[in-house]
Amino acid sequence: MKREPGYIHFVTSVGMVLLALFLSWTAAFYITGAVYSRIGWEPHGLFALLINATLGFVLFGTAIAIVGPFLRPREHHFFTEMNEALKRISRGDFRVNIEMGIDHRKARKRQQHPYVQLVNSINDMAANLKAMEELRQEFISNVSHEIGTPLTSISGFAKALKDERLDLEQRHQYLTIIETECVRLSKLSDNLMKLAVLDSAQQTFHPAPYRLDKQLVSLLLACEPQWEAKKIDMSVEAEEVEIIVDEDQMSQVWLNLIHNAIKFTPHGGSISIFLARDGDQAAVRIADTGQGIAEQDQPRIFERFYKADKSRTRTAGGSGLGLSIAHKITELHGGSISVCSKPGEGTEFTVLLPWTQSSFATNE
Repeated sequence: MKREPGYIHFVTSVGMVLLALFLSWTAAFYITGAVYSRIGWEPHGLFALLINATLGFVLFGTAIAIVGPFLRPREHHFFTEMNEALKRISRGDFRVNIEMGIDHRKARKRQQHPYVQLVNSINDMAANLKAMEELRQEFISNVSHEIGTPLTSISGFAKALKDERLDLEQRHQYLTIIETECVRLSKLSDNLMKLAVLDSAQQTFHPAPYRLDKQLVSLLLACEPQWEAKKIDMSVEAEEVEIIVDEDQMSQVWLNLIHNAIKFTPHGGSISIFLARDGDQAAVRIADTGQGIAEQDQPRIFERFYKADKSRTRTAGGSGLGLSIAHKITELHGGSISVCSKPGEGTEFTVLLPWTQSSFATNE
C-alpha cells in the first residue's frame, strides 16, 4: 500500500506520454496530408508511414523541449540550488541548508523520494563539515594560546637575563622559570603527538593478560613523592583482577587520573582508589577531596583543552589534554570513563573496561 502513490504516478506519466505521442502522430498525419495535396504527390504506403512516424517524434520532442521547463520549474530550481550549494561547500562555506519546500501533508510520503534523500545528505554533510571546521578553529586557537603563553615567559625572562645588574639569586630564579616553561612546552608537544597517533589509524595495541591491581599499586608507588609532599592520605582497595588490555596504554590513563587527583587535592586531603569486578567489566574508581567540578562543566571535561577552572589549571601547569587522552584510550579499548563531582565535595572518576581484547583487537 505504501508504494501505491508511486505506481499511480508512473501510470499517469506513461499515459500522458502516450497521449502526447498520439497527438504528435495525429498532427503529423494531417500535416503530411496537407503537404502531399499541395505538391500533388503522395509516397508509397510504407514510406508515407515512416515519414509520419519521424515527423511525429520530431513534433513530440519539440513540444517537450518547449513545454518541459514550464511544467517542471521546481526540479530546475532544485538542481540549480543544489549546484550552488555544492559550489559553496567546495569553497569552504559550510553554512548551507537546502530547503525542499515540501507540503507538510505530503512530507511523509515524499520523505523516501531520491531528491529528498539527496538534499538531506547534502545538508547533513554541510552540518558535519561546519562542526568539524569549528572544532579545527577552536583547536588551533587553543594550541596557539597554550604555546604562546610559555613562549612569552621564556622570551621575557631571557631578555631579563641580559641585564648585568642581576644578582645570582635572580638569575637562578629566572632560569628556573625558563626551564619550567620549556618542560611545559615539551609535555604539550608530547600530548599533542599522543592524541594525533590515537586519532589516526596507525595506532596499534598489544593486549596481554596482566594483574590490574598490581599495575595500580605500582603506579601509586611511583607517584609517592608527589602525594607525600602534600601530606595526602592515600587509600587503596583493590580486588585481584586480571584483564587483557594494552598495559602501556592503560598506564597513561591511570597516571593522568592519579596526577589530576594529586594536583587538585589540597594539602592534607585524601585520595581513594577502588578496583572491583563489575559483571563482565573491571571497574576502577579514583576519588579525591579536591575542589570539585561544577555541574555545567562536567559534560565538557573530556574535551581537548577544556579547563573547568582556567586560573587554577594554569597555576598547576595543566594544558587540558590529560583527560582527553585518558578518554580516547579508554574508548579505543571498548571501555568508558565518567565523572561524578560536586563543588567543594571532591571528584570521582570511574573507568569501566571489558575483560577481553575482542572489542579493540581489530585496531592491531
